[in-house]
Formats: sequence, C-alpha cells, structure tokens
Amino acid sequence: MWPALATLLLVALVALHLWWKRRLAHLRSDLSRQQEVLSLQQKEHSQALAEKQAQQEALFNSMAEGVLVLDRSGRVALVNQSLRRLFALTAEVRGQTILEAFRLQELAAVVERLPREHSVRGFEVELPGMNERCLEVSAASVLDREGAQHGAILVFHDLTRLKQLENTRQEFVANVSHELRTPLSLIKGFVETLLEGAKDDPDLSTRFLKTIAKHSDRLTYLIEDLMTISRLESGQIVMNLQPVDLREEAGRVLDDLLARAAEKKTTLDNQLPAGLTARADADRLQQVLFNLVENAIKYGKSDGRVSIGGRELPENKVELWVQDDGLGIPAESRERVFERFYRVDRARSRETGGTGLGLAIVKHIVQAHGGEVWVKSDLGAGSTFFLTLPHA
Repeated sequence: MWPALATLLLVALVALHLWWKRRLAHLRSDLSRQQEVLSLQQKEHSQALAEKQAQQEALFNSMAEGVLVLDRSGRVALVNQSLRRLFALTAEVRGQTILEAFRLQELAAVVERLPREHSVRGFEVELPGMNERCLEVSAASVLDREGAQHGAILVFHDLTRLKQLENTRQEFVANVSHELRTPLSLIKGFVETLLEGAKDDPDLSTRFLKTIAKHSDRLTYLIEDLMTISRLESGQIVMNLQPVDLREEAGRVLDDLLARAAEKKTTLDNQLPAGLTARADADRLQQVLFNLVENAIKYGKSDGRVSIGGRELPENKVELWVQDDGLGIPAESRERVFERFYRVDRARSRETGGTGLGLAIVKHIVQAHGGEVWVKSDLGAGSTFFLTLPHA
C-alpha cells in the first residue's frame, strides 16, 4: 500500500510542478504584455505631452506681442521670440532678475507694484538707444489657491509705429493749417484794403486783385494736391497700366514746360533712348515727370540745363532720371525731400509758388507702380532724381 501511495504522491507532485510551471509562464507572459502596454502608454503620453508643449511653444512664439513670465522669486522663467526681437536679446536671460535681463528701472518698478496691485495696465516704457522705440506694458500677478503671488506675466505691445503715425498726423495738420493760413491771410488783408477805399484806385485795385487771384490759385493747387495724395494713399486711384513709350511721354512734358523754361533761359534735353518702354499709367507718369522737371527748372540756375534720361535694368525694370545743374540739396535734406510739406528752402519755395506736396505725390505714384524713387545730389553740382518702373 505504501509504495502505491508514494507513487501516487510523486505523480501528484510532478503534476503540480508542471501546472505551476505553466502557470508561472502564463504569469510571466501576462506581465510582459502588461509591461509592453504600459511602456506603449507611457510612450504615447510622452509624445502627447511633447506635442502639446510644442504647440504651446509655437503659439507662445507666434504672438505678435512680447510675453515675459516671471517665477515666484521675480526671476525670468520664460520669454517668447517677439520679446527677444523687441529688446534685441541674444543671450539667455532665464534665471535673471528684471534689471539683470533688461536694465530698465521703469520695468523693475512695474514688477514691484504687482504684490500690492496685482495688475498694472497701459504703462509706457521707452527703450533707450534703440531708435526711440516705445512699448506699452501690461502686467498681472499669477496667484495660487491661497491668494499668494506665485509669479507674474508681462505683455509688451510695440507702440512705436502708432506714435510715429500720431506725430505724422499732428505735423500734417500743423503744416496744412500753416499752408492754408498764409494765402487766406493775404487774401483777407487785400480784400479789407480794397473795402477801405483802395478799390477806388484802378491801378491799385487791379494789382490787389491780381494778388488775390494768385493766392486763390495757390489754395486751389494745394487742395488738389492734398486730394491727390489722399486718394493715392487710400488706393482710390487705380493705375491704368499699359505699355508706354517713355521718350514720347517725356517729350510731351517738356513741350508743356517750354514757356517756364524760357523764363529762366533753361535748356530742356530729352535724352531718353528711342524704343524704351515701361508698363505704366501714362497720365500719372506725365504727372511725375512734370513735377520733377518743373522743380528742376524752379531750383536750377538760370541759363542752366535740365535733362531726362533712362535705361533698362535687370529683373525687368526701367530706370528714369531727371537731372539739373542747380545748387544741389544738403545731405541732411536728401532723405526728407519726399515728405509732405518738407522744403529745403522754405522762403524760396513760397516765392516760386510751390505747395510742398509735389515730390510726395511723385513718391506715391511711383510706389503705386511698384517702383522706387530717390535722389542723389552734391552741393553746387545739381541734383538727379531717379525712379524705377516695371518694363513693358
């Protein structure tokens, strides 16, 4: 009996061992599968987290506004690309204080206000030595659940362009007011003189009326030029672009100005080569050349010469120029002569009846054609105005 029982027990132990071995293999297989699933989930989670961080970073850096994030201790935790461009940051500033990173006491003062006020809006900061840039700063505290300051976020808006436009608008209004006031004052003065008795003197009244007519014409020209610039800037004038023979168009302009040139004994010379063409609005091109040649006659010397020339350029462009042999333009004025109402010699410009808008109109018309305009000049050696147009 005992041998049989021992045999039976041995068989049971072997069976148990085999079962446990198979069970252990299944457990190891299940554990391996669970590890693989967990590893895959961790990998997917890491990828999702990386994608989310990349999206947030892309969004953060695509913002037009500069953004600065400070940690609990008031040190720089994060800056976006716009802020780097605004402050021309090249070195890493993370971990630095406001003063260390930006060296602006006004900015540090804004951060110091946050623990008390929690929010600061519309604070303007000027960046020294950076082309007079002006920034508007809005700052807010980041609070934890207990209401303690956990950090801060500052947003920077670049107001430089708006400030420039505001200054331009104010200067424009002042210039227009001045330009209108001068002829109106003269007209009013002569009318009052006529009413007080000068009308009874035929010679005197005729002279006064001619002066009134002259300044009335000046007001008309000024208003027309203002309307032209306004329409050009707003895009209301549509250019009728057609192939234009430049020599023929220049010839028409010179013919129109022969009488004015004769008054100063100025020689007009059309040096444009035959067959040179551009894709342009013929009427507006005549206006450009008329203004340039008229200016060259006005400010050129007596018995002088004014010439129009041109040539083909690479990249399907044409270059034109109007040259005189007058006194030239000072270096400090060459970049500004195309500004509205800017005059190199104000007294002389008013004597010749200029509105101060001719070159501004030239610039806008040329730019509307997709071209550029500039001037080269040497004092005592005359000036040359250049412009480019698309080739026909």
